[in-house]
Amino acid sequence: MKNQVPARRRGTWGRRDAFRLAGAGAAVAGLAACSRVDSGSGGQNAEGQSTLERLREQGFVAVALANEVPFGFVDSSGNPAGQSPAVAKAVFEELGVPEIQASATSWDGLIPGLQANRYDVIAAGVFITPERCQEVAFSEPTATSPEAFLVAKDNPEKIQHFEDFVKNPDLKLAVLNGSVEQTYAEYFEVPSGQLELIPDQTRGFELLESGRVDAVSMLAVSHSYLLIERNMEDQYTVSDPFYPVMDGNEEKGWGGLCVRPEDEELLSEINRVVAEFTESGRLLELGEEWGFTEDDLPDGTTTAALCEG
Repeated sequence: MKNQVPARRRGTWGRRDAFRLAGAGAAVAGLAACSRVDSGSGGQNAEGQSTLERLREQGFVAVALANEVPFGFVDSSGNPAGQSPAVAKAVFEELGVPEIQASATSWDGLIPGLQANRYDVIAAGVFITPERCQEVAFSEPTATSPEAFLVAKDNPEKIQHFEDFVKNPDLKLAVLNGSVEQTYAEYFEVPSGQLELIPDQTRGFELLESGRVDAVSMLAVSHSYLLIERNMEDQYTVSDPFYPVMDGNEEKGWGGLCVRPEDEELLSEINRVVAEFTESGRLLELGEEWGFTEDDLPDGTTTAALCEG
């Protein structure tokens, strides 16, 4: 896959906003973070409404983000932004729910928050894995991106893979706690003493900037977008994008929207609209302003196959 070159956004959101807002952590918009959603057993509430019926009646959906630019974050005005929220907003508009109200949480708080009925949907570019499929229900894939490392300018330590940290015990790596990057680091046996588990993207950048880590592992599109938005390409470099090979298989991760397993009707309708968007080109349009390209669009890989592993 070619290197990701983020497109310039069409809005008024500026370079400085990315890390100011991403550092907010618990920033919220509307009601999403201050109350539990009214969800009962079997995807119905106490009045017998399905989740989708409830959302249409109340006019908004509570969405969880992890403040990872450009996948999903709350902007400086308190509004949801990024590729995954853009997809969620467009999908729910098609389903008769005109508004999304977003709250940001730590990466490892996304799934527990959904399970605890704090949100109706996770729109954070969460990768579909067999382990996560045991906890939440994923839509069909909406985007992918290869892995990469954010490092000092010109990559002085020549970091290109997780194995480089095993070979050099002096190197330290930051990864999101509960992320696939943590899984990759553990698979390739990066010693725990060389790993910094971080709650969000902002903390990783702070550790890199202070010299406490030598690299931050996230998706290539995230690193590339931020360097351009922060105008810091003269200080930092994104390593060559790659897909880790584990047990002989290339790990090409796919992200999707997440709902509770019991919300079968909601998931079916989300998938119907995602399929229409994929076919019409709308999915690409929604991702382009956040740096996603045609290479990052669904290629026929299904959620069922990803859940099987």
